[in-house]
Amino acid sequence: MTPAITLEELLVWNQESADFWRTHLNANPALLALPCGIGGNATVQAFVRHIWGAELVWSQIISAQPVTDYDVWPAGPLDALFDMHVQAMRNFQSLLSNPSLAWDEKTVSYPWRKPEQPKPTPRKALAHVLLHSMRHWAQLSTLLRAAGHPSGILGDLLFSQALP
Repeated sequence: MTPAITLEELLVWNQESADFWRTHLNANPALLALPCGIGGNATVQAFVRHIWGAELVWSQIISAQPVTDYDVWPAGPLDALFDMHVQAMRNFQSLLSNPSLAWDEKTVSYPWRKPEQPKPTPRKALAHVLLHSMRHWAQLSTLLRAAGHPSGILGDLLFSQALP
C-alpha cells in the first residue's frame, strides 16, 4: 500500500464535512445570519455559498463543462446551496472514475486566471478545491466558536472515516 493520500480519500473527507455542516446549520438556522467577514462574505450563509459554489465551478472547469456564473448561484436557502455541492461531487466522482483522464498531462484554464499565472493540472485543481473547502470549514468552526456557538465538529483528517 502506498502512503499517499488519494483524491478519492480527500473527496470522502470533504463529503463528511459538508454533511456535518449541512446538518448543523439546518439544526441551527440562526447561525446562517451571523456576520462573517471571511473572504468578503457578509454572513455565514454567504460564506457557505462561496465554499459550495467554488466546488461547483472547479468541478465544471476540470470537467470542461460550461461554468455556472457567480451571479446565478443561489443565495439560499441552505438546501439550494447544498445542491451545488451535490452537483460538484457528482462531477468529481465522474472525473475520478474516468480512466482516460490525463490528470497530470494537460492543464485547465479558469476565467479569473491572470496570464502570468500557471495553469493547474486537473489533479492539482481538484486537490486545491477539496483543500479550499476544508480550510474554509475550519475557519467557519473558529468563527462560530469565537461567537459563542461551538459546533462540536471533529473536522480534522485524523477523525475522518476517509482513511484507515
